[in-house]
Parts: sequence; C-alpha cells; structure tokens
Amino acid sequence: MRADSFTFQADDGAELFVRRWVPDEGIARRGVVHIVHGMAEHGGRYARFAEALTAAGWVVYAGDVRGHGRTARTDDELGIFAPEGGFHRVVRDQEQLLRHEQEENPGLPLVIFGHSMGSFIAQRALMERSIDVRGAVLSGSSGKPSPLALVAQTIAKLEHKRLGSRGRSPLLLKMIFGTFNAAFKPNRTGFDWLTTVAAEVDTYAADNRCGFTPTASLWLDVMGGTDEITRPEMQARLPAELPMYLFAGSEDPLSDGAKGVLQLARSLRKAGLRHVELRIYPGGRHEMLNEANHPEVTREILAWLDAKVPASQPQVS
Repeated sequence: MRADSFTFQADDGAELFVRRWVPDEGIARRGVVHIVHGMAEHGGRYARFAEALTAAGWVVYAGDVRGHGRTARTDDELGIFAPEGGFHRVVRDQEQLLRHEQEENPGLPLVIFGHSMGSFIAQRALMERSIDVRGAVLSGSSGKPSPLALVAQTIAKLEHKRLGSRGRSPLLLKMIFGTFNAAFKPNRTGFDWLTTVAAEVDTYAADNRCGFTPTASLWLDVMGGTDEITRPEMQARLPAELPMYLFAGSEDPLSDGAKGVLQLARSLRKAGLRHVELRIYPGGRHEMLNEANHPEVTREILAWLDAKVPASQPQVS
C-alpha cells in the first residue's frame, strides 16, 4: 500500500485535508472507496481498513470533514462545520471530492463508506444523485431520531441561542455521549461505548484530534441532517438499484442496541431500495472496525463489495 495526502479546495475556498491509499504496484485496481468519518474523529483512523481494501485492489480516500482532523487548522476550529448551513456544506464537499476521485480514477466504480455521522452525510450526498456511485456501506448508523435525540435537539437549539454557533456545550456532551457511555458502567473512560477493545479506546482518548466537545451548531447540524434524511420523501430519492450494506454492533448505543439500524433498513426497503443488506454483530459496540473481530468485519465488507459492485475495466498501477 502506498499512502499520501493532499489538500482539496472546495468551491467556497475552504481547504480540506484528504488521505489517499493506493494499491501496491502490480495489483489491479478494482474500484474507489470514499470514506466519510464520524463525529469527533478523523480519516486517519481508517488506515488499517484502507490497508485491507488496497490489498484487494481498492483505491481509498478519507477526507477530514470541516471542523475535524487536519482540516481544522486550530483547536478552536474543531467541532464546527460552518456558522450556518453546515450539514449541507459538508454534503457538498463530499460531492466535490467524489467528482475529483472519479476524475483521478476514470472507469473505476465509486463506493461511499460512511461511519456514524459520516453515514448520515453519505446518505444525503447520495440523495443528490449528482455522482455515479455504485455502492454504499453504512457503519454504526441509525434511523429516525429517538425520543432522546428529539429532546437533545430542543436543548441544542437553546444552547445554540445561549452560546452562539461556536459555543461548546458540556450539557449536550453529557446528555448524548454521556448517556451512551452510561450503558457500560462501571466506566473505565468516557469512551467505553465505542468498542470493547480497551487498547482502541485508549488510542482514541490519547488522540488530540478525537473526543473533543462539539459546538452547539455541530449538534444542530447533525440532528437536523438526520431528521431530514430519514423522511420518506427524501429516502425515495435514493436510487432503487443502489446496493447498500449496513452493519452495526448489537450493543451500539447510538442505534439503541441496533434497533435504529434495523428501522433504517426497513425504511430504506420501504422507500424502494431493492438491494439493502444488514449485518449485526453480537456484542459489538459503536465502532465495529475497531472491535476484536475487526478482521471478520472487514472480510465481510470485502466479500460484499466483490459480490455487489461490478468491476469496470481494472487498472494496474
């Protein structure tokens, strides 16, 4: 695997940091996987996953979304998409990046992979239908907002009014992530809900670009975006023939123990999508790519890609 990075300029002039992993010379290029990461993390956390994908011939891109990773130039920039309209702004970023990746890899099929917050962004980008995407993989996702999320959204509006778009809300952090973590008491860290693997939790906690307190505006953007994409009329905009693979842990608190992702799969099928597959891993938490059985999880993703995403004319690097 060959790894590098570049800066991509969005149409509003913002500079986005993007990691790229390419198969070794001699490996036929099978396609392109575009990764959209979750809240309070960054694309660098997907290097191990990218290694497996590139070994199978996939070119992989992972941009740090606005307010995250190395796209955020300072700590003050962490945790905010934009002062206004942030969710749609990052969706537009993904569309532009996908188009760039398509131009860099002509003839290869595009697949979008979204984790958690990234799964919501990915779905909204697909609803635009502006790019020819041949498959979608959603990790740690969920369906219609839960009662807790609806209450949190109301509080987020009040916190946004009180603190401003860049104000950080410990109250929302405790209410949402704190509630997620409380399901795994006694807690060793504030991030036990992510995975059962202590070393992975510790790596996340030690990363100064992970686990930060989001701004009130980021919470509002993500909650509003989730509400938007789960409306039946929006889901009906997704291509009926798009292959979609959903996977989650049975103990994922974001999905209320996988209830949310089950509801998402049902609603997507009801909206007319004909190729929705769902895999739930017993005992797994929010980040299945960082669970003890991550090799199994990755193998099954690769098998699904091979089965569901037709290869174009492969290129040899």
